[in-house]
Amino acid sequence: MKLSKRLNSMQESPIRKLVPIAEEAKLQGKKVYHLNIGQPDIMTPEVFLKAIRDFDEEVIKYSFSQGEPKLIESIIDYYKTYDMSFEKDEILITNGGSEALLFALIATCDAGDEVLVPEPFYTNYNGFSLPVGVKVSPITTHAENGFALPSKDEIQDLITDKTKAIMLSNPGNPTGVIYTDEEVNRIADLAIENDLYIIADEVYREFVYDDFDYTSFGNIDRVKDRVIIIDSISKRYSACGARIGSFASKNKDLVKGVLKLCQSRLCVPTLEQIGATELYKVDQSYFEDVNTEYKKRRDIVFDALNSMNGVICKKPHGAFYIIAKLPVEDAEDFVIWMLKEFSDNSETVMFAPAEGFYATEGLGKDEIRIAYILNEKDLKRSMELLEMGLKEYKNK
Repeated sequence: MKLSKRLNSMQESPIRKLVPIAEEAKLQGKKVYHLNIGQPDIMTPEVFLKAIRDFDEEVIKYSFSQGEPKLIESIIDYYKTYDMSFEKDEILITNGGSEALLFALIATCDAGDEVLVPEPFYTNYNGFSLPVGVKVSPITTHAENGFALPSKDEIQDLITDKTKAIMLSNPGNPTGVIYTDEEVNRIADLAIENDLYIIADEVYREFVYDDFDYTSFGNIDRVKDRVIIIDSISKRYSACGARIGSFASKNKDLVKGVLKLCQSRLCVPTLEQIGATELYKVDQSYFEDVNTEYKKRRDIVFDALNSMNGVICKKPHGAFYIIAKLPVEDAEDFVIWMLKEFSDNSETVMFAPAEGFYATEGLGKDEIRIAYILNEKDLKRSMELLEMGLKEYKNK
């Protein structure tokens, strides 16, 4: 029997598709350091689990389609700390940031429409867009200049009558880039002048290093009616498996429309919402400690990459990812070779080939994404293995 064109059009995840090869390597006795996926090893705050353990209802009932009122209140209070003001009918709770992104695309685009996205981008932007008939149109950025956005005129030239939104993550996955205040306002001006929505994926908002200035699209008053803020507890509180995200917008008609999508999927899991309510009350000192740890990890990886012959990367200032251009023709082949053929003391390392983070064919073929989510000792060892692997791969 045939599968749908919709299903066949979807790409495999470059983050997860090589996992079977890694599992086979483990069966052969190798230890694999996983730097391919953004799964933090930071402890989830205890308040999340305590709130669930203290749940004493006899029935786990459906939650409200828009989300638990107490969780929405907690998120409203959280946004106030960033000088953003939302009301209870301007926030919807979703199954992770992923569902919020999908709902944003469904709400703003019809089949055949386009969204502009700086590339390289979070690979699931394609995964969410293709099944609903929306085309990702890339704004190409480059490792050599730290993935900065091109000029306003260059972006304007990419906008067509089918363009309905600009979607971007800030801080960026997979690049770790933080857009400057000028770049954020550049996007805001383009959105106003071309009547576009801005789908702002800000799930890494707390992960900002080197005293870098960060500007949220939620702080730009002149675009408040066209901004959709996508958020999640996954990375912020190291609670990836809880799958709690949110969709926030000052455009009440938009939120009311998206509520229909929330109603069609009934609700988000009740217990996880109870835990997440307490997470949003966690003291700001939690992020100070976490950022100190991630900055150390960033420096280990960046300094190591910077010392390797032929490797090109700029220091990222946010999130916990680095895109590195390697002195190889095919990074995916190299990653597979590292898993299948290479080891040192029965150890190897796994990365995500970066080609799948691009929409433009051929770009990213010699790049990898590194998620620096392991402890310092393991990161240092991973970088040793990468350098050894590159030398051996070039001589094979």
